[in-house]
Amino acid sequence: MLKKPSIQPIWISLSLLTLLGSVNMFAQPVSNHGNKFEQLTDLLPDPNNYRNVDGAPGAEYWQQRCDYDIECTLDVNNLRLNGSELISYHNQSPQTLRYLWLQLDENQHDANNPNQVFDPTSINGTMSENQMQGLEAGKGKDKFGCKIQEVIDANGKPLKYSINQTMMRIELPEPLKPGAAFSFRIKWHYYLVDRINIAKIASNSATNLARGGYEYFSEEDNYIFTITQWYPRLCVYSDFAGWQNKQFTGRAEFALSFGNFVVKMTLPTDYVVAATGECLNYSTLLSPAQYARWQQAQQAKEPIEIVTLDEAKKNEKAKRSTELKTWIYKADNVRDFAWGASRKFVWDALANTTEEGKKVMCMSYYAKEAYPIYRRYSTKAIQHTINTYSKYTIPFPYPTAISVEAANGMEYPMICFNPGRAEPDGTYSEATKIDAVSTIIHEVGHNYFPMIINSDERQWSWFDEGLNSFVQFVAEREMDNDYKPWFGPAHQIVDYMKMPKDQLEPIMTNSDNIVDFFANAYRKPATALNILRETVMGRELFDYAFKEYCRRWAFKHPTPADFFRTMEDASGVDLDWFWRGWFYTVDAVDISLDSIKYYRVDLDNNPKREEITESTKLEKPFDDINKRNNKQAGKVPLIERDTSLKDFYTTYRPWESADSVQQTKVYLYDQPYSKEEKSKKFGDKHYYELQFSNKGGLIMPIVLEWTFADGTTQVDRIPAEIWRKNENQFKKVFVKDKMVKAVRLDPFRETADIDESNNNWPVKQVPTRFQVFKAHKVEEGPNPMQKAKGKKAKP
Repeated sequence: MLKKPSIQPIWISLSLLTLLGSVNMFAQPVSNHGNKFEQLTDLLPDPNNYRNVDGAPGAEYWQQRCDYDIECTLDVNNLRLNGSELISYHNQSPQTLRYLWLQLDENQHDANNPNQVFDPTSINGTMSENQMQGLEAGKGKDKFGCKIQEVIDANGKPLKYSINQTMMRIELPEPLKPGAAFSFRIKWHYYLVDRINIAKIASNSATNLARGGYEYFSEEDNYIFTITQWYPRLCVYSDFAGWQNKQFTGRAEFALSFGNFVVKMTLPTDYVVAATGECLNYSTLLSPAQYARWQQAQQAKEPIEIVTLDEAKKNEKAKRSTELKTWIYKADNVRDFAWGASRKFVWDALANTTEEGKKVMCMSYYAKEAYPIYRRYSTKAIQHTINTYSKYTIPFPYPTAISVEAANGMEYPMICFNPGRAEPDGTYSEATKIDAVSTIIHEVGHNYFPMIINSDERQWSWFDEGLNSFVQFVAEREMDNDYKPWFGPAHQIVDYMKMPKDQLEPIMTNSDNIVDFFANAYRKPATALNILRETVMGRELFDYAFKEYCRRWAFKHPTPADFFRTMEDASGVDLDWFWRGWFYTVDAVDISLDSIKYYRVDLDNNPKREEITESTKLEKPFDDINKRNNKQAGKVPLIERDTSLKDFYTTYRPWESADSVQQTKVYLYDQPYSKEEKSKKFGDKHYYELQFSNKGGLIMPIVLEWTFADGTTQVDRIPAEIWRKNENQFKKVFVKDKMVKAVRLDPFRETADIDESNNNWPVKQVPTRFQVFKAHKVEEGPNPMQKAKGKKAKP
């Protein structure tokens, strides 16, 4: 808490600060600014033919493509998935490839995977069963992981391969040249994990969490299956990283190539399937009544239950079917494919028509336990998300968007898995509802980041989670302006940013190395972008630039540099200081309002007129090295070759004459104001000199709220560039027409200031007087040419 000073009236005259320029009277031991406003060229990769300096894809931008034909069977009795796939890989790079890297993400659960042991553990005074199991994370997991049964080329010839944890390298029979394609087949299987039990054991360790697997309902002997990152799939090969074959440890998610999918899923006939893309055979899978509802839903404006609650309840209680059926789905230009299945699912749908006239089927799948929340909110939340994201990014390009209630949150193209179960009596808390709705908006929003705007999650989790969390916040507030968000408002990140520096890491930290993942990858970047939109740039400039970034990089592989550069290029705002501070440092915002001085113009007194004579002695000019070398080289200047250019000053040598000493007279305060003039111009003005200091290191705009003596208020906004010449402190004078009673810095808590105790200042209404005048008068003597001709200079 700053001690309030006593401001006493002091009568002073306004003196001449400088006559001809600013003079630094005191030597500075160190620079008063570092590099906060310097350009990011030292941190960003150089632009090239693939990625432009303006953040757009370059003229020679390229990316790979990979198509999949997959057939799989879900063995619900043995909890095993058996699959085979035909992969067609298209080398659209300028490089010749000798091998291919694939992801085997299910090997995350292999007992021998290093991620089972590389997280620190400790003994507490009291240990739960789950904590005890966590001490032996690999125990009981011997059967898990992806088992490769066969790898052959399109002609059936075996291919050499090797497996390194969650990565598999396939040796190509001959180099794959630019523009060529290679097709091969893989046969595999794996046992599904109990993702609910693993989540309990994993506790706060993201490395052992399971996104895919099953949830078992023992009271009725039923399952909800979430089949995710389930098939061997190609790693990204890019211009900026080559092969992205970084191991999957469970946290940093996926980097994948776009392609077309045809997937056939075989499982018992009493299961309902939700999947990426469009189903090609609903007419043979659904009952006549269900298929009729599906047709009706194509025009529905309210959700229609394709599989009703009553049908789902009967189905989950019926005897398990032993017959099988195959669901066939097709998805074009997607980077991944996921699906869910259960005997418990209610399924509802409505048709959403975008502004471009494209129809998107918004659909939800959920068990009776989630019915009270999902029937009311899920599908409409999908619709709202698509419409909001389309407004701020690009129109939603896919034919479906699905939310599946599965007691967790995870995203894939056109399908996501979310929480949201009510109590047995059908009631639910507000927190449970917000958890469901926020997660649905967030996971559906991931269709854009990173499913369409395809960033590399293995390196930069914030680049999809943070951007998506920001637009999620915008969508939530456009759904309900009183919505209670998880992140977005600046003051909600203060608790994180005020932590000790050694417990923080920059946003631009590799995903697997982050300590507080939620704060660093979600909350801080979402808050930063909200501050950028609302406080730094303004909505119009930000929204235009953000939309341009999304347009440029839709269905491509952007990097953070492309985002930073595009935001500046499309808005015309230099934001390097913002990226540097918020994304590359652990600095916090703590701007202090250190002092206020209150002034009034002295209406009664004028500064005393003073006369000053300044003398200057002229010395013979020094012959510098250039002049000497020109003479030695025999160069004849133009003035010697064209004598018409010669005048009085050609042979003028003032240092050899009486002109060697030149005098200038200066009359300080020569033009005073009359009392009437001062009263008219300045009599009602109040001058406040505020001093600010940067205690947190992170520079931000200055937002001030003035409260006047009459109770009215006014807000002033000073851009962050006020700090550009001194990053540590500055003074600023504000001229007001009314007396000020109080001043508050960051009144709307929009800059994430971690210490608000130094943001307020009471002002005592006793001014220090200062004197004013119109201008100084400077009288110069006659110039030498006039003097030589005997003429007088004009006064």
